[in-house]
Amino acid sequence: MDKNLLGGLSPRTFLRDYWQKKPLLIRNAIPGFSGLLERDALFEMARDEDIESRFIAHDDRAWQLERGPLPKRLLRRPVSTPWTVLVQGLNLLLPEADALMRRFAFIPYARLDDVMVSYATDGGGVGPHFDSYDVFLLQGTGRRRWQISAQKDLSLVDGAPLRILRNFVPEQEWVLEPGDMLYLPPHYAHNGIAEGECTTYSVGFRAPSAQELGTAFLDHLRDRLCLRGMYADPDLAVQTDPAQLPAAMVDRVAGMLQDIHWSRNEIEQFLGGYLSEPKPHVFFDPPDEPATAKRFARKAARSGVRLDARTQLLRSGRRFWINGEAVEVPAGVHATLRTLASTRSLATVGEDDTALHLLHDWYCDGFLHVGARDG
Repeated sequence: MDKNLLGGLSPRTFLRDYWQKKPLLIRNAIPGFSGLLERDALFEMARDEDIESRFIAHDDRAWQLERGPLPKRLLRRPVSTPWTVLVQGLNLLLPEADALMRRFAFIPYARLDDVMVSYATDGGGVGPHFDSYDVFLLQGTGRRRWQISAQKDLSLVDGAPLRILRNFVPEQEWVLEPGDMLYLPPHYAHNGIAEGECTTYSVGFRAPSAQELGTAFLDHLRDRLCLRGMYADPDLAVQTDPAQLPAAMVDRVAGMLQDIHWSRNEIEQFLGGYLSEPKPHVFFDPPDEPATAKRFARKAARSGVRLDARTQLLRSGRRFWINGEAVEVPAGVHATLRTLASTRSLATVGEDDTALHLLHDWYCDGFLHVGARDG
């Protein structure tokens, strides 16, 4: 890992002293960095109906929010007025953005979420707010002033289209230049204000709520639930009040439902599928004319393979999940898939028929591509 990325700190030290604990300002985290795409290319993405984008503007009286696809009229506003364009999931659209996100591979892929790019005119921003997840804010072009606060008051402005903090009181502030980066733990209040036109790249991390996890896990259990028997009450007594729910019925059903249980193994199976599941708007593009298994094997042996940027391949021990589905992996293929999951590419693929068959299936699904690198 580049020693500049964390300001000279080792990943171990950063995780111990800063991760989810306190902010860290890193000057020149990526030397020479000035962004990943031009403004016009960013605006073109914001107009695409398949890409998540937002337009935010404000004046002294109110905030305006419009969700993409964004019309041209919004993107032609004078740069002398404060406005912002946000594009989510840049890592799914640009190999360079995916490579930026993978610089943080000292954190589990299961926690990495996406890269968002924010373009702002002078004075633009999204207002003082807080995020429920960790974020690295990397300055691209231009300059942005960041104000932060550890305040406990996280009450929001009523009726605003954005989650704007009502009583933001900055405690520290810095101006970030190209290549500078600011790490913020969850729920740390912050406000970014553009000084002239600028772009900022946000590397965000996935942090589902307990309610989200609980709901998804119950869905997981429901799909696998197999309770035997039927309700029966051979000792039913005469009811004097037929509208009364019998206590014996409640007890009997409680006994039947006690057969619902789960283990750590079930939690692991759930998490592997849940955390590798693509977001609802993500779709894969199978090749128009897929190579035959034999031709794929020859090309993969020569050029290797790489996972599609949208693919999430996770593992736990000898278990693997790809894009929400558990994978049956024969013993002889474990080492190959461990390397692919960790590095997201294989420089070459051997002649193991089982591994080739599995990789060819994924290639036909659009989950991976021939060639260890783009291009």
